[in-house]
Amino acid sequence: MAIKNIKRQKRATKTRSKIELSENNRLTVFRSNSHIYAQVSTFDGSQVIASASTTESSIKSDNNGNIEAASKVGKLIAERALEKGIDKVAFDRSGYKFHGRVKALAESAREAGLSF
Repeated sequence: MAIKNIKRQKRATKTRSKIELSENNRLTVFRSNSHIYAQVSTFDGSQVIASASTTESSIKSDNNGNIEAASKVGKLIAERALEKGIDKVAFDRSGYKFHGRVKALAESAREAGLSF
């Protein structure tokens, strides 16, 4: 593995251990070059409660790896989490910097009603 990816995984491990201590449900983000994925799971990650991504046919467009697509995923994951009765989560950015697509997803989820 590349050193860059190893460092990102170390940052993600630190964040997840702190989230597990707080015992809040977790909104996890995974970002690839062409898509972005989000899921709400229990604090220890044992059960997925809701998920959304740009691979779904309702969101899919020509360019799925941009900020607009990430904001659509954030809005959709917030709606699905609220349907399940979850309104408070801990944001797990998986070691990614909080800017660009990750920031757009987080802000649109907040606007749609999730609090973190």
